[in-house]
Amino acid sequence: MSVDYTLNELMIIEAARHIRDGETVFVGTGMPMVAAMYAQKTHARHMCFVIETGPISPEVLPVPTSVSDPKAMHRAAKLGTLREVLGCILQRGMVDVGFLGGAQIDPYGNLNSVCIGNQKQPKVRLVGAIAQTDHCAHARHTMIIVPHDRRVFVERVDFISGLGFGDGPGYRERFQHRGSGPGKVVTNLAVLGFNPTTRRMRVESLHPGVTKSEVGANTGFALELLDPIPATPAPTAEEIRLIRTQIDPKGLFLHAKVS
Repeated sequence: MSVDYTLNELMIIEAARHIRDGETVFVGTGMPMVAAMYAQKTHARHMCFVIETGPISPEVLPVPTSVSDPKAMHRAAKLGTLREVLGCILQRGMVDVGFLGGAQIDPYGNLNSVCIGNQKQPKVRLVGAIAQTDHCAHARHTMIIVPHDRRVFVERVDFISGLGFGDGPGYRERFQHRGSGPGKVVTNLAVLGFNPTTRRMRVESLHPGVTKSEVGANTGFALELLDPIPATPAPTAEEIRLIRTQIDPKGLFLHAKVS
């Protein structure tokens, strides 16, 4: 039986599928928090998620409006501080999955959240790296959620605020980053991973109804392709019911524009 779902719902559920039970997951506001909550309520009940403002292992339902919403603190094992979650958890290498986004991403998973154009005279000045640099350096791996657009997927980012695989194999190792780098990139068109040999981005599944040519047209560089490319599993009726009625019943993030 076919189930009606939105791109946001598919992206959130697919991102959650890559969280394993028992992992420690670092999240901020938006889709990452919804994905972490969904995983915690389904297949990863022993997952510990850490919110960037300080709550450690909360039991959150429904989704908070932001990382500063008091709902984010509900039944938390500890109400820490930014210093504690960054310095005592993330920088100590205790985070398994760091959720990230960015305005630009390149073939090696390097992220830019600082500026578009030259740093000294940018066309657009962005929000800044915040904890992105720490995630990319110290988390066991990062999970990236971004819209699939040529403006986002570029051959070379204008500024590296979050290190992926640098310029290819061996780059991270030269700088002694403990984290293993980007794991998955979930977009509104596909799920992408990275070739373990070349470290370049590759298409690992296409969302239902999406074609290889559509992904290629919305990417500013050549993507490697699995052969054959599987389809991303569509959400089930129960998955959609849970996310709509319990996790984000007001549609704060389910109805947000993917752009």
